[in-house]
Amino acid sequence: AGLSLMLLIALIDIRSWLRHAYLIYVAALLLLVAVEVMGVVGMGARRWVDLGLFQLQPSEVMKIALVLALARFYHGLPLEEVGRLRWLVVPAGLILLPVALVMRQPDLGTAILLLATATAIMLLAGVRLWIFAAALGAALMAIPLAWRFMLHGYQKERVLTYLNPERDPLGAGYHIMQSKIALGSGGLFGKGFMQGTQSHLAFLPERQTDFIFTMLAEEFGLVGCFGLLTLYVLVIAYGYAIAMRSRSQFGRLLAGGAISTFFLYVFINMAMVMGLIPVVGVPLPLVSYGGTSMMSLLIGFGLVLSVYVHRDVIISRRPSYGA
Repeated sequence: AGLSLMLLIALIDIRSWLRHAYLIYVAALLLLVAVEVMGVVGMGARRWVDLGLFQLQPSEVMKIALVLALARFYHGLPLEEVGRLRWLVVPAGLILLPVALVMRQPDLGTAILLLATATAIMLLAGVRLWIFAAALGAALMAIPLAWRFMLHGYQKERVLTYLNPERDPLGAGYHIMQSKIALGSGGLFGKGFMQGTQSHLAFLPERQTDFIFTMLAEEFGLVGCFGLLTLYVLVIAYGYAIAMRSRSQFGRLLAGGAISTFFLYVFINMAMVMGLIPVVGVPLPLVSYGGTSMMSLLIGFGLVLSVYVHRDVIISRRPSYGA
């Protein structure tokens, strides 16, 4: 079903995505609001909406909707206007509204992914680097306030565990310590398929979702990890090549934003299981178990393919802020 949807999306003219970008964004935003009102609680978080036949995670829909909305906005701006402060208000609103709603669920991993994806699109659009430097400085100064008023107890525990996993080896630090053991024990060629001790003897929690890369490392070793990483690099490089070949700014930003989301999934998950960043609950794309996240990734690939199919379509750059 996911592959069929991806191919169907690839055949839709990118001008249709341009026309409906803001509508899709508003629908995704309303779904996030619905989580606040009628969301289903699971594993201590309210992230899903029950639609009867299945449960939907609106934050996954927003990953696609935000890319569409930002690509739509910057498509209509002349390059010399992109970096002006007055044209940062609208994209800031488009970004911060869903990030705030996602943080309330709470889902720090998705909030970080949304911010990082938005940053990538803005860089591709031509926003000046000093603006990001200023935003980063403001964010660093706001860390004490975020620690005091925004982060939940378990999120603070994850940060403290990241700084010193040995402080609670059987509690908060258990995940990452077992992950590092699994990563190191695979050696060059691994222990063999289904022969991993950390994973199959249940020492490694969440081995089918967020920590599946460590299971692969234990069973297939460094060679297997490099093989998977090579496939990821090829997909990412091909995606950016498609973005650069598009003759429309909307197509370039749409494909670039979608493939940046995929890259960020890979980077954050691998950095997380290696202990380079705190555990934030981001799955490994196309490998981890997860229905809605897999569907959103395939939709993103469908949009990239749509840009490829319609790469020669020229779209007039009417002002997006007035349309």
